[in-house]
Amino acid sequence: MPGMVLFGRRWAIASDDLVFPGLFELCLRVLWWVGILALYLRHRGKLDCAGGVLLSSYLLVLIVLLAVVICTLSAIVYVSMKGTICNPGPRKSMSKLLYIRLALFLPEMIWASLGAAWISDSFQCDKIVVSGVIATVIIRTQTWCPATLRQASPFSISSRTVSRTTRSLRKWSAVPQGPPSCRSRTTEYDLVGGDQLNCHFGSILQTTGLQYRDFIHISFHDKVYELPFLVALDHKNECVVVAVRGTMSLQDILTDLSAESETLDIECEVQDCLAHKGISQAARYLYRRLVNDGILSQAFSIAPEYRLVIVGHSLGAGAAALLAIMLRKAYPFVRCYAFSPPRGLLSKSLYEYSKNFTVSLVLGKDVIPRLSVTNMEDLKKRILRVIAHCNKPKYKILLHGCWYELFGGNPDDLPTELDGGDHQDLTQPLLGEQSLLTHRSPAYSFSSDSPLDSPTKYPPLYPPGRIIHLQEEGPSGRCSCYTAQYTAKWSHESEFSKILIGPKMLTDHMPDILMKALDRVVSDRAVCISCPAPGGPDVDVV
Repeated sequence: MPGMVLFGRRWAIASDDLVFPGLFELCLRVLWWVGILALYLRHRGKLDCAGGVLLSSYLLVLIVLLAVVICTLSAIVYVSMKGTICNPGPRKSMSKLLYIRLALFLPEMIWASLGAAWISDSFQCDKIVVSGVIATVIIRTQTWCPATLRQASPFSISSRTVSRTTRSLRKWSAVPQGPPSCRSRTTEYDLVGGDQLNCHFGSILQTTGLQYRDFIHISFHDKVYELPFLVALDHKNECVVVAVRGTMSLQDILTDLSAESETLDIECEVQDCLAHKGISQAARYLYRRLVNDGILSQAFSIAPEYRLVIVGHSLGAGAAALLAIMLRKAYPFVRCYAFSPPRGLLSKSLYEYSKNFTVSLVLGKDVIPRLSVTNMEDLKKRILRVIAHCNKPKYKILLHGCWYELFGGNPDDLPTELDGGDHQDLTQPLLGEQSLLTHRSPAYSFSSDSPLDSPTKYPPLYPPGRIIHLQEEGPSGRCSCYTAQYTAKWSHESEFSKILIGPKMLTDHMPDILMKALDRVVSDRAVCISCPAPGGPDVDVV
């Protein structure tokens, strides 16, 4: 795992990272060597022409040079496979092999340049031989930069988040498939932001089934700490609905990343009112828009007997939960439904207070309801412990993880912790769905002064309200024909105190996956999600 030292500096690549790049270049070199050798053996009898001796000498030297490169690459791959992640001792010869490999580029470049010069002369030999040599020279001159020194650039996965009214949870910006989209109409509602063609609003109409007259205010205004939202009337359930959109832009990501704690200024008998800074700023913005600008007053002037319901997904769920706390005094019967909210949102006292009027919904191993600064620090420590006790080379772990992801299997097949002595085998692979990162082992023992055991400097934060956890029944399916079945249960926040590593940790957060799972649970009449949670007050589910 430590970076290699070459030319007097440490590089951001370890000596066990060259297995797959080395194998790739090795395969290409072997194919070229076989092709040149076959070309020479088949046509060597036709090289008695003018310049044929020079051409024959060129091919022979090229075959020998490629053979030396192939042997060097084989040694690099073999040495890179040795040792473990934190034990680079068996790979101490890697730097010498890389110096040899780099030194071989000089004769390769010189010989390719001479070949190009010789080919430019008028050879009177068989055209097939000359064409084969030309192709070889062209290919070789395009591959002077070795594959072993190339690094794949990292990729990022952006989180798709949306808002939900009382009936749907979809992308506002998705292109709708029905006639209400992208058409001009005299507006009967306030519209703020960039939706000149009414495409976003058309999507909302398509997914919610509401009418134009049901919307009071729609805002697509999106800046740091300022989230898009809408206010609508749900006549079926007699609610004034405030729906807050989740992360869909760079500005939203910056709001997410403002993860330090700040005091939430609210009028309630709660001590220690700490909250996520970025989300609390967004909630204050929504409060100013709804209360100071009179949007809620306008809605309740139309339907004074309705009650207030606030919903959101992901970042929008966190903002909705804080907004419900802020509006609790003015609207005592407010209800909040937070879909996949972030864990690092509320202090312990605010978390207990929000149980009276907030319900959170979490799907499977969704990472966001488990994500907080303290949990990230805990994950970092656990990963370092796992790496320190891993006795398998990196390439085997990656191969087994890819196989497990594509075809499934038994995670007991590849223990990754040191065997024997006082060490107990962990029976789950590093990249398995039930990751060994979540397994407590007595082998994870460090000295008291270890930085891995140092207490966190950040206060713990919790998810909002009571939590309904949708859990997948049976093993996870990996084929498109697999239809997952889910059960719903009330869960305690402690069940989300650690980040779980698995194939569905990101996909379980997607709103379309969440909606499908929720539809399956609701359609199953045997599942009761309205049963009261132990030790908590009843909360009506709209």
